[in-house]
Amino acid sequence: MAYIISEDAKDLLEDIKKFCDKEVREQSREFDKSGEWPAEIYKKAAELGYTALEVPEKYGGLGLSRVDIAALMEEMAKADAGFAVTISASGLGMKPVLIAGSEKQKEKVCNIVMEGGFSAFALTEPGAGSDAGSGRTVAVKDKDGYVLNGRKCFITNGGVADVYCITAMTDKEAGIKGISMFLVEKGTPGLSIGKDEDKMGIRCSNTCDVVLEDCRIPAENLIGEEGKGFKIAMQTLDQARTWMGCIATGIAQRAMEEAINYANQRVQFGKPIIKNQAIQFKIADMEIKVETARQMTVHSLTKMDMGLPFSMESAIAKCYASDIAMEVASDAIQIFGGYGYSREYPVEKFLRDAKIFQIFEGTNEIQRIVVASNMLNSRR
Repeated sequence: MAYIISEDAKDLLEDIKKFCDKEVREQSREFDKSGEWPAEIYKKAAELGYTALEVPEKYGGLGLSRVDIAALMEEMAKADAGFAVTISASGLGMKPVLIAGSEKQKEKVCNIVMEGGFSAFALTEPGAGSDAGSGRTVAVKDKDGYVLNGRKCFITNGGVADVYCITAMTDKEAGIKGISMFLVEKGTPGLSIGKDEDKMGIRCSNTCDVVLEDCRIPAENLIGEEGKGFKIAMQTLDQARTWMGCIATGIAQRAMEEAINYANQRVQFGKPIIKNQAIQFKIADMEIKVETARQMTVHSLTKMDMGLPFSMESAIAKCYASDIAMEVASDAIQIFGGYGYSREYPVEKFLRDAKIFQIFEGTNEIQRIVVASNMLNSRR
C-alpha cells in the first residue's frame, strides 16, 4: 500500500487489518445478503476507537494526519465498503460543526463520537439531489429557537445516528442564501426515521429517510450563521469527496487482489491463467488505475492538511477513483469468468458496492462541472 504514514499510523494499520480480517471481511458477506445493519461489529470497532479516527486531537482524537487516516480507511474498505462508509459518514456528520460550529457544539459532537456514537449529515431531499439548493425543509424561528419541518432522504447513518447536521431554509425567498445548518440530537421530539433503503451495494451501511415534524430545537443549535448553511454544506462535501475516493480505491484494491489470487489458482490449457499475457496486461492496467486513484486521494488530503485550496483535487480524486473502482471490479469479474458472476465468490459484490461512489457526495457529472469550473476560472 503506497502511503507514506507515521509510525503510530503504521501500528494502528496492522491492528485494523487484524480486526477487519477477524470481524468484518467474511461477516460482511452475510450481512450483504440479509441487509441487516451489523450493530455488534460497529460496537466492537467503536470500543477500539476505530469509529472516531477523524475527531481532532483537541477533542480527544489521535491527532493523525488525513493521509494517515486514509491508509486506515482504505484497509477498512478492502474488508467491506459499507463498513468504511459508515465510519466515514460519521466523520462527514461532524464536519459542518468542525467547519463552522461553536466551541460548545464541537465538544458536544466530538464527545458523542468519541463515546462510540455516530453522526449523520442530512442535505439531500426527494426533490433536491444534485440541485441541493432547491430543498424544501424549513426552519422557522420563534422566541424559543427554531421549528424544523421537512424530509431528508438517502441519509447515510440516518437510522443509527446520535446527532445530525441538517440543512433547512430559514428564508425561502433568498434561494441558497436562505439555507441554514442545524444540529439536531437523537431523541428530539419531532425527529423520526423514515424508510430504510434496500440498496444494491454497501449493504453494511444504513441509509434511510430522516423526517422532521414540528421538530423544535434551541437557537444555540444553529451552526454558524443564518443563511450560511449552503456554503457550510459545500465545504463539507469538498472534504467528503476525497474520502469517498479513498474508499473507492479500497474496493478496487481488493478486487485486484482477489483477481490475482484467482488467476494464480485457475488452470486452463495446462497452466495458471495468470501466465497468459492478456491476463497480465489486465492486471497491470488495474494496478496503474488503483495507484493513480490512491495518489490523487493522497494529493487532495495533503493539500487539506496544508491548508491549501483542494476543491478541484477532491473532485478529481472522487470522480477518478469511483470510475476506476467500477472498471477494476468489472475486470476482476471477467478474470473469474462465470464464477465471477456467482455470489459464491466475492467479486460481484465489489461491482455492486462500487456503483454508488459514482453517485453520492455529488454525482461524477457534478464532479466534472467542479473541475471544469476550476479550470476555466483559473484562466480568467
